[in-house]
Amino acid sequence: MGFFDSEIIQQEAMKLFQDYQSLMQLGGDYGKFDREGKKLFIEQMENIMDRYRIFMKRFELSEDFMAQMTVQQLKTQLNQFGITPHQMFEQMNQTLERMKSEIDNPS
Repeated sequence: MGFFDSEIIQQEAMKLFQDYQSLMQLGGDYGKFDREGKKLFIEQMENIMDRYRIFMKRFELSEDFMAQMTVQQLKTQLNQFGITPHQMFEQMNQTLERMKSEIDNPS
């Protein structure tokens, strides 16, 4: 069975995408959130980034051709911006850390 034929993989991918989309829509109002709302939003983003990192690691470790093609496509797309997948996750983490510090030390 191929990587993408797995019902578990399909469900997990769909759930991850839906959760991310919902959070991004909610994030449009981030500036209106109170302190606790901002903390909760950041916590949810960290959770999604962890899930995404694990999901991508599954792709990388899979021997399935389509999974490997997906990893290569991501690397190619990110390379157009001059970054690697590792750098992408690092930048996301830095952004979330900066958001946390802005909550604790508003200017």
